[in-house]
Formats: sequence, C-alpha cells, structure tokens
Amino acid sequence: MLVGISATFAGAQSVAEAARETRKEKKAHAKVVTNDTLPPQETISVVGQPAPESDRAESASDNSGSDQAANNDQNKDAKAADKKTDEDKSDATKFQDEMDGWKKRLAAQKDSISLLERELDVIQREYRLRAAAFYADAGNRLRSQADWDKMDSDYKDKIESKQKQVDDAKQKLSDLKDEARKAGMPNSVSE
Repeated sequence: MLVGISATFAGAQSVAEAARETRKEKKAHAKVVTNDTLPPQETISVVGQPAPESDRAESASDNSGSDQAANNDQNKDAKAADKKTDEDKSDATKFQDEMDGWKKRLAAQKDSISLLERELDVIQREYRLRAAAFYADAGNRLRSQADWDKMDSDYKDKIESKQKQVDDAKQKLSDLKDEARKAGMPNSVSE
C-alpha cells in the first residue's frame, strides 16, 4: 500500500513538472508581430492609451533618413489602402441604402395589403350581420324584400371590388419582390 501511494505521488510530481515545462514553452513561442506579417488592408485596434505627442515627436526625430523614407512609403501605401477601403465602404453603404429602400417599398406594400384585407373583413362581417338580421325576422323579409335585394347587391359589389383590390395589391407585392430579386437584392429583403 505504501508503494502505491509513493507511485501516485511521484506521478503527480511529474505531471506538475510537465505543466511547468509546457508553460515555459508557450512563453518561448510568443508571436512577434511586424509590418511584414500584418495584412495590408485590415485595421488594427490598439488597446490602452496612445503615446503622448512628445514621445511621438522624439521617436520621429530619432529615425534616420532611410527609416523616414520607408515610413513615407508605408504611409503612402496606407493612404492608398484607406482610400480603397473608403470606396469599398461607400459601395457597401450604397448597397445597404438600396436594400433599405427596397425593404421600405415592400413593407409599405405589405401594410397596404393588410389594410385592404381588414377593410374586406369588415365589409364581409357587416354583410353577414345584416343578412342574419334580415333572415331572422320573417315579417321583415316580407315587408322589405326589394330593399334587401338592393342592399344585398350593393354589399356583394363592395365585397367583390375590395377583393379585387386585395388581389391587385398582392400581385403588386409579387412584382416588387421580382424586381428586387432582379436588382440583385438578397431574399431577406422581401421577408
């Protein structure tokens, strides 16, 4: 039993030593970032406070002429990359604005359809209520059959007209979706 405990203790020490060695190796393999390893068109975010202006001026005056020429070349390259990035951003902004315009047009058409469907529903309910009231009273049916026929005809014309407006609005929405797709908009615009 004593042998098992000492073997376990020895194994624990070797695991701890292995962990220490692994940590030392990780520190030894720290990644060094240089201008050559950075991608030229991506921006870098810096955490912490920027160096004071006096430190920047001193470091700039310490550079030799060749370092300054190299820095100037890098600055020109950076400005060119920034200009290209700005053009890319403006293209992305234009595309986003166009997408927003399509979304607004489609949303307005969907709202129009919704309003027309609610109006149609109100007309249909009103017709059903009047029909139920008319047919519930036998005396009323006998006295005002001509009035009811005229009213029934008017309601049916209103319902038919409103249904046609709903169908036309749905067709217009379908056409707008097709136009958006042809303009290169993603499917998410029409959702």
